[in-house]
Amino acid sequence: MKYLIKTLLFTTLMAFVLLGCEKVAPLMVYKSGTSATLSTSSTNIAPPVADSLKNVVTFSWTNPKYATDSNTVKYILQIDSSGRNFSKAVSITLSKNLSYTMVAKDLNAILLSFGFNYNTSYKIDVRIISSYANNNDLLTSNVLTINATPYVVPPKVVPPSSRALFLVGDATGGGWNNPVPIPTQQFTRVDSVTYRGTFYLIGGKEYLALPVNGDWTNKYSVADGTKVGLSAGGDFGYNLSSNFPGPAVTGFYTITMDFQRGKFTVALVRAFGQLFVPGGYQGWDPGTAPSLGSPKADGDFSGFINFTAATAFKLTSQRNWNGTNYGNGGAGLISTSGGDLNIATPGVYLIRANTVNNTFSAVRTTWGVVGAFTNWGNSPDIALTYSNGKYTGTFTLASASPVKFRANSAWTIDLGDTGGDGVLEFGGENVELTAGTYNVTLNVSNAGYYTYSFIKQ
Repeated sequence: MKYLIKTLLFTTLMAFVLLGCEKVAPLMVYKSGTSATLSTSSTNIAPPVADSLKNVVTFSWTNPKYATDSNTVKYILQIDSSGRNFSKAVSITLSKNLSYTMVAKDLNAILLSFGFNYNTSYKIDVRIISSYANNNDLLTSNVLTINATPYVVPPKVVPPSSRALFLVGDATGGGWNNPVPIPTQQFTRVDSVTYRGTFYLIGGKEYLALPVNGDWTNKYSVADGTKVGLSAGGDFGYNLSSNFPGPAVTGFYTITMDFQRGKFTVALVRAFGQLFVPGGYQGWDPGTAPSLGSPKADGDFSGFINFTAATAFKLTSQRNWNGTNYGNGGAGLISTSGGDLNIATPGVYLIRANTVNNTFSAVRTTWGVVGAFTNWGNSPDIALTYSNGKYTGTFTLASASPVKFRANSAWTIDLGDTGGDGVLEFGGENVELTAGTYNVTLNVSNAGYYTYSFIKQ
């Protein structure tokens, strides 16, 4: 038995030795290919829009002579704006064939994606990259530089024939009132298919774009205003069923309307700081309280609050009591540990609070128009009447005059328009008016963002 076991072990050992001595065939090694040489049927491509479906250029290249069958070779045609070293190239993956023909519309789409202007000749670079199908042995051809001119394609959404565009809605400073105030709610026409503007938008509201100010007949809108993420941009169209959803946070936003692609974008420029003013006059509910606004979000807040009765109130940083809450910090001050602030006499108050230095003021105000025509206050101001966040009135100028708004027929508080953008600043510059009779509106309904209009009868 021992002899049998030894014999079996010896036989097994010899089998392993013999297997170990068997020769293994060498791995296949493929010879490298050579870089293809690229050529083109045209070096100056400028098709008219009528030829958008026609072939405009054929790129051809020599065989890179890889060792395997040509069916296993991959080609990538790359096109980029000249001089960028293909850093933003458009790549087209091909196989087998040694040429590629482009129709005008496909090349035109690539040119426009580079931001090229219509009907302007640009230089573009073209090259071919070859490799095995698994991307091994990458080889790059010579670079061709050719001239190409994009043509105008019909826009996806027809631009306004009025060559103007206006913003309206409860997300805007002017609300749903139409006509809208200009220039604060008018877009700038960038080119024939692009309109852009920077606007004050109230968080959580909606808006529309109108081609004609004061006319509800036509509008630009969206198909479904409930679509997630649409407040930051997306598709829009002509007379669709839903309003644009505004952003969630109050602030200044740049809206771009791209009619060529039928796309709009909304980009935050600067969020407004907000303080809310809950009190006994409205049930101590921060969720429904009016607010103070800080246009620069720098802790300097203001707002007009209509206190309909004597009341206690506080300031809150959120629409609930879970944030920072401010109360009375003593004469002219607020404090996070103070008691209630108080209003003794009903009226419209200009509330100003600064959470950096903790200063506070509440001034009961009436407003009027003053100017050279009143000898800057030596004659009575033109008194304005308050209703629902707006002061309105009518007056006549016998001759041209600079004007301003001021409170309580005194120069302690006044509003003017620095820069002529339709937005008022405390202590701002005069507004220049010509002779005539005017209907005037001072809109203080949007905390920290005060606008006006002088409409000649």
